[in-house]
Amino acid sequence: MNSQLNSNKNILLIITGGIAAYKMPEFVRRIKEHGCNVKVVMTSGAKAFITPLTLQAVSGEPVAEDLLDPQAEASMGHIEFAKWADLVVVAPATADMIAKMAAGLANDLATTLLLATSAPVIICPAMNQQMYAHPATKHNLNILTQRGVSICGPASGEQACGDVGLGRMVEAAEIVETCMQHFDATLNTSSTIAALPIWQGKTITITAGPTREGIDPVRYISNHSSGKMGFALAQVAKQLGAKVNLIAGPVNLATPANVSRVDVVSACEMHKASLDLAKSSDVFIACAAVADYRPDNVATQKIKKDNDVMQITMTKNPDIVKDVAALTANRPFVVGFAAETQDVEQYAKSKMQRKNLDMICANDVSVSGQGFNSDQNALKVYWDDGSKDLPLDNKDALAKHLLSLIHQTYNR
Repeated sequence: MNSQLNSNKNILLIITGGIAAYKMPEFVRRIKEHGCNVKVVMTSGAKAFITPLTLQAVSGEPVAEDLLDPQAEASMGHIEFAKWADLVVVAPATADMIAKMAAGLANDLATTLLLATSAPVIICPAMNQQMYAHPATKHNLNILTQRGVSICGPASGEQACGDVGLGRMVEAAEIVETCMQHFDATLNTSSTIAALPIWQGKTITITAGPTREGIDPVRYISNHSSGKMGFALAQVAKQLGAKVNLIAGPVNLATPANVSRVDVVSACEMHKASLDLAKSSDVFIACAAVADYRPDNVATQKIKKDNDVMQITMTKNPDIVKDVAALTANRPFVVGFAAETQDVEQYAKSKMQRKNLDMICANDVSVSGQGFNSDQNALKVYWDDGSKDLPLDNKDALAKHLLSLIHQTYNR
């Protein structure tokens, strides 16, 4: 990414009371290397984990802590902070802060600023895995997503309490990347896409990322998909006027503004969500890299290394895009993806015919620098009576070209 394009962007960082607060000096240091200005607000809980002096040292700015600071409020300081920001980052975003944001509370400086700002907001959830899985937290996150708040993470792994699962805050470098992607996307698309609402009044459902098939509580089978292509499609589709549903496997990417996100883990979960949403969609884009097989049995306890060989019997997963294309009532226009390493055209066309797809996008993942875990990709797109090569480009630009091509074919 071009740091020069993001020079002098103003980031308001709100740090709440989670142990992951220790990662935030690293975030401030790294984001300033990209030319951004940073001001920090800390909740009273945040100060239990890290000192304001530390954040002041790395940001070069006084740290704001108190809503009723007489010196700051003489000039309506909390309003000035809200107006100053080009982007607000809440990290770590605890379950408590997420609930307050969803309820629209303004009982301290942090929550007041979040209500007073018109800047985009990115939150980085951080909490115990059971708290993250709780229906109340899921409900609150869904409310925030509908309001246009972007969500970065959480990650999965061992937590400070000893639990293992989703809930860890992503690393500082990933938050930096998410911020830079936000600024780059705003720069690259605001003047060209916003004026072309070609999908206005239409609903597009997109699957993205990998799926994970459990072996035991700590192991799973998956693939290298980052989800970046699907998330780029979701962001651009929204900018083109569509109502967008994004069914996301386990990825650490922020939800595009005003996109409705459904988080899933396994292929079976993605299959159910896809069939539920496809029936009310005009276009269904199966961009996810879905595991073809899953273990027959998932062990309830961690499997010990008692044997030199582990044998796992696998069962074929449901074919999501094929089942969507087989719908007889309210069938959407169905676009598939084919990640291949050889004979790309042959395999892609065969898949399109076998699964009764309207269009298929093939990418050669054996080529270095494109496809999985890359910011760039190239696609060969096929439909019944035509084809088009979309050359190597960043995934945001590629998403724009692909959605324009789908629009042309959909409206024939």
